[in-house]
Amino acid sequence: MRLRSFLCVLFVRDCFSFHQTKLRGLKQNTGNDRPVIGILTQIVSDEAMKQYGSTYIPASYVKYIESAGSRVMPIKLTLTTTEYENIFSRINGLLLIGGASNLETSDFARVSRIFYQLALKANGAGDHFPVWGTCLGMQLLTVLVSGHNLLTKATAENVALPLNLTEAAFSSRMFEGFPDELMKDLQREPLTGHFHHYGLTVKAFKQNKELMDFFSVISTNVGDNGVHFVSTIEGKRFPLYGVQWHPEVNPFQWDSTLNFPHSPHAVQLSSLLAQFFVNEGRRSLHKFDDPKEEALTLIYNYTPVFAGNFSGYEQIYFF
Repeated sequence: MRLRSFLCVLFVRDCFSFHQTKLRGLKQNTGNDRPVIGILTQIVSDEAMKQYGSTYIPASYVKYIESAGSRVMPIKLTLTTTEYENIFSRINGLLLIGGASNLETSDFARVSRIFYQLALKANGAGDHFPVWGTCLGMQLLTVLVSGHNLLTKATAENVALPLNLTEAAFSSRMFEGFPDELMKDLQREPLTGHFHHYGLTVKAFKQNKELMDFFSVISTNVGDNGVHFVSTIEGKRFPLYGVQWHPEVNPFQWDSTLNFPHSPHAVQLSSLLAQFFVNEGRRSLHKFDDPKEEALTLIYNYTPVFAGNFSGYEQIYFF
């Protein structure tokens, strides 16, 4: 009898364990396994590049998103508000890339504002939609949230830096699940590539109520001119994220004159952040109704141009 009771206990325990494992597996498999991240094209400002098109996306951003299991839809700057609303209802996240555009009057800023407002409305209604801004893209997010251009000269040009992580970093969504060793390396090794002239100072951030209410500061850095600037931000309530540095360059850009971090830890950092953002996109259930329409919108319909002989990028998509 004792043996039978013992076996029954084992059976119940194993059945419970199997049930829990099954539930965990179902939880992991929920959501969208065919995400599409939109990347907003950037305005061509370099004269040498204008012969190829008026807007562009460096291929490193595309590869970055694709490496984490998402497809990419390039979003042009010449569409109507209605067309952008239709795109929003079909894609699962938006990436605002770096570049050189006016943060208040350019088409890049205008279209970003449309998507930002759509993202706020959707997320407020429980419709998860992540937005990520890199370099200029992060700067633009601070303008959209605050309603003002608060940037100042904060040069960190062609330099790789460790991050000065804040206390908020260790409870952030962005770095959740990072190995402890990588979190340490992030603070002592030059894993983040900076290529910017302007930034948002920590002081300016703290003096702006809209920014303080909306974002948590995840990291800061000090520029070449001694300015203490915000380098990583994360939305407190909504899934909006920004980095003043460039995670996409670590595995995908190789110009030897530029300080692209290529160490194993740098590539690991890039990979984990790409996975994080794409997984945020998987939580969005937006989708195309017509697979043929979907196929026609994706980046696969375009051919990147070799750009290593006239830019710091290996390949660029032009539009």
